[in-house]
Amino acid sequence: MPTPKQMEKMAPGVRRIVHPKPGLAPDDDLPSEYWQALLDDPRAEARPASLSGGTLRLSQIPRHVLRVGCRRCARVVEIQKLDAARLYGPDALWKDVGQRLLDNTCTQRTGRYEEDGCWPVFE
Repeated sequence: MPTPKQMEKMAPGVRRIVHPKPGLAPDDDLPSEYWQALLDDPRAEARPASLSGGTLRLSQIPRHVLRVGCRRCARVVEIQKLDAARLYGPDALWKDVGQRLLDNTCTQRTGRYEEDGCWPVFE
């Protein structure tokens, strides 16, 4: 424990310490500078939204072999674009076709609707 004389010497130094501004609470909105930095990042436009995952129709996909994998069981299912178009139609969404392909051969069945099935990742 410091002596009273030592505490008097330390007192001016304690007053000079400036506490930083408190951070944001979990419910607070993020500052506009944060959002602007995200929008200015060149990676923000790296991939157009129309070409993401499974939003394309089968007739719009340029590849001949379509591949969908499962994040849960690491299984990969491949199908030729012509076969997929013949089975599901050329206007079918690749997202729906890929999910059907995985669900038809899924081995992860628990009996609960929320947990059953595979988690697709479109390649």
